Amino acid sequence: MKTFADKIRNIVRKIPKGKTMTYKEVATKAGNAKAARAVGAVMRTNYDPDIPCHRVIKSDGSFGNYNRGGTLRKKQILKEEGAL
Repeated sequence: MKTFADKIRNIVRKIPKGKTMTYKEVATKAGNAKAARAVGAVMRTNYDPDIPCHRVIKSDGSFGNYNRGGTLRKKQILKEEGAL
């Protein structure tokens, strides 16, 4: 049986290059619309390069944190991918 964290990782893994999803959208798709903070917790501990956690942003359009180089790096990657 998949855990909620597994569901989150599988959803984020499928976000295509040039697209983003909000923490809330990921949580909703994983089965719990109120678990946006849990999505953030899972992404904060993600070090799998196959899971593009930089493609998950806040509902207000801001970037949130990024453990692999900070917010500016996250913004730079999203620009390079055509998401901005």
